[in-house]
Amino acid sequence: MAVVSKKIPVPDRVKIRTALLSVFDKTGVVDLARALNDLGVRLLSTGGTYKALIEAGLPATDVSDVTGFPEIMDGRVKTLHPSVHGGLLAIRDDEEHVEAMRAHKIEAIDLAVINLYPFEAVLAAGGDYPTTVENIDIGGPAMIRASAKNHAYVTVVTDPADYTQLLDVLKADDCQTPYALRQQFAARAYARTAAYDATISNWFADALAIEAPRHRVIGGSLREEMRYGENPHQKAGFYVSGDQRPGVATAKLLQGKQLSYNNINDTDAAFELVSEFLPENGPACAIIKHANPCGVAVGKTLADAYRRALACDSVSAFGGIIALNQTLDAETAEEIVKLFTEVIIAPDVTDEAKAIIARKANLRLLVTGGLADPRAPGLTAKTVSGGLLVQSRDNLVVEDLDLKVVTKRAPTASELEDMKLAFKIAKHVKSNAVIYAKDGQAVGIGAGQMSRVDSARIAAMKAEDAAKALGLGEPLTRGSAVASEAFYPFADGLLAAIAAGATAVIQPGGSMRDAEVIAAADEHNVAMVFTGVRHFRH
Repeated sequence: MAVVSKKIPVPDRVKIRTALLSVFDKTGVVDLARALNDLGVRLLSTGGTYKALIEAGLPATDVSDVTGFPEIMDGRVKTLHPSVHGGLLAIRDDEEHVEAMRAHKIEAIDLAVINLYPFEAVLAAGGDYPTTVENIDIGGPAMIRASAKNHAYVTVVTDPADYTQLLDVLKADDCQTPYALRQQFAARAYARTAAYDATISNWFADALAIEAPRHRVIGGSLREEMRYGENPHQKAGFYVSGDQRPGVATAKLLQGKQLSYNNINDTDAAFELVSEFLPENGPACAIIKHANPCGVAVGKTLADAYRRALACDSVSAFGGIIALNQTLDAETAEEIVKLFTEVIIAPDVTDEAKAIIARKANLRLLVTGGLADPRAPGLTAKTVSGGLLVQSRDNLVVEDLDLKVVTKRAPTASELEDMKLAFKIAKHVKSNAVIYAKDGQAVGIGAGQMSRVDSARIAAMKAEDAAKALGLGEPLTRGSAVASEAFYPFADGLLAAIAAGATAVIQPGGSMRDAEVIAAADEHNVAMVFTGVRHFRH
């Protein structure tokens, strides 16, 4: 049997006689209170919750009548009182605690139903500083934590989704809760307050421009428990932070089966990439496989952009993720359903396109309502053994960079456009990354190699394969622009790109051997620009 302090045995079942209900989200609370009242439970309540129960004709007692002290300071102070916290924290089988309750006329509270001020929602809605601060709950977290700590005797419920589970147990067992359920609810309660406090602390760090706060916590709420993680033997869950950035976490699934762990990861990569292309500048499509793009293009129409993206590597695109920067239309949908695809994500979809996609019952279709802002600030995080790496989002875009021509020959206007396209794509390709682009489409992508030379060669090889599939006489890397997401440490990587047919190069620069690389470009009459910005992606 589990024990609490002073080695007092924990009761298995605890009778619910008095319940405290204090909620901001009043979903289902009146029905819950009515069911509790029918079970003979005394109802205590506060503020708006008390008002809702009274208006429903329920015999609730205002907490002010228990504390003997009115709500003050616009409701900031109402439950921070010994009569409340003593009722939640008292160990009912401890003689000293019982005597203290008797001496101070403190009544036991057996059930606490509490949820919090909507800090996350106010933050997501862009609330100003004073409004956001005012929506930091104090009494709620204090009561939740007190109840959860004393789960040996107190049942704490923080989510309306748990009301049914609670009532089913109470109705089946003479209004009692078993210890295992109280433990489960306590764990959920601490997770809720932890996520709440994490959001608040991260907001403060952002508002005060504290780049590396002394403590950093990343919180989230479970969206769904997944069948498995990257592999079938791994367990996984999808948690959402409340950030309203358009993307896979905020998108609406219109059809198709549940997204897998890998689907979500790849869809996020696809949509972040296609969001680099403003819809007013024309249609764009990105096709992703294993978090790397295997095709990216702009086009005269969305269907044209899709076909051009697919032409880069139609073999790898099988079973991939397709991201679009404009509303999915019928013509594009007809093209997409010709190939097995896992997920389509777009800002919106026409009814005609929706009907076409519906022919493929398992094809997931997500709409986001808009694109993600590539310039917006934010955080990214990844775990390492014993720690967490947190950094600001890579929100630099090539249009904002000061491009410096470093070779004797300057790029032509068309070469410059392809350079920008290639560098934009390189930002979203695993390092080492080498991207060939020509006439508004990626024509060769080399990703994730230990050697930049190998990335250049693999991308060229992919272009040769694509040329054969398309029946072309030569690969489209001939006369292309090439991007490297980091500097060339030696001239060999550049020479491999030139051998593939590149006539213009965009790279960050900054190598000790820049002069050697520039000389090699000049020797082959290749135009090269430096961006001054690196886009490593590991």
